[in-house]
Parts: sequence; C-alpha cells; structure tokens
Amino acid sequence: MQVTDLPALNATLNATAAGWLVLGYVLIRRGKRRAHRLAMLAAFATSSLFLLSYLVYHAQVGSRLFAGQGWIRPVYFAILISHVVLAASVLPLAIVTLTRGLRARYDAHRRIARRTLPIWLYVSVTGVVVYLMLY
Repeated sequence: MQVTDLPALNATLNATAAGWLVLGYVLIRRGKRRAHRLAMLAAFATSSLFLLSYLVYHAQVGSRLFAGQGWIRPVYFAILISHVVLAASVLPLAIVTLTRGLRARYDAHRRIARRTLPIWLYVSVTGVVVYLMLY
C-alpha cells in the first residue's frame, strides 16, 4: 500500500464505522447490550484507524483541491465545512460516551450518546461523500 491509496482506505474506514454505528444503535434498541458494546468498540477502533490514516496521508501529501465548478461547488463546501466542524467534536464526544458506557454509567451514557451518535454518523457518512466528490 502506498500513501496515495490512503484516501480510498479512509473512505472505506468511514463507511465501515458508519455501519458499526448503525448496527450498534439497532442492537441497543433490541436490548442486546453486550453486542451493542462490541459494535460501538468496533466503531471506535475503526474511526481511530481512520484518524491515524488521515493524519499520515495529510502529513505526507497535504490537501487536494476541489475541481468542481458551478452549482456543485457551494454544495461541496457546505458539506466539507459542516463535516470538518463536526469532526472536531467527534473524538471528545466518542471518548466521553464510550467511557460512560464502559463504566456502567448508563443514564449519563444515554444522555450524551443521543448527541454523539447523530454527529458521529454524519461525520462518517459525509467523509465518504467528500471522498467521492474529490476523487
């Protein structure tokens, strides 16, 4: 694997994390706590691998300019800006949410998870969208 392969890997990791997040949500709604825990740990691990790969890529290559013109340009930047702003909040939110769940502080976990899940899912999905729009 070369550094130029990392954007595709990053998109795959984002899509995989989104899948784990959705599965984790479905599992907890069905009352399957242990399976929910495993799915959410998998989502966290996948997102952590994404972050590492993302940092390596951007340290080596830098940023890629968006070449689109016309109506798609403001659409791209609206998605990108919302993605970047919310992505900055995902790591601390995910750590706090995960910590509360692992410490069996379920009421506090549930309160923050209701905010963390949609933000984390949005960031994961829009990460794939940004990749598709760039490449």
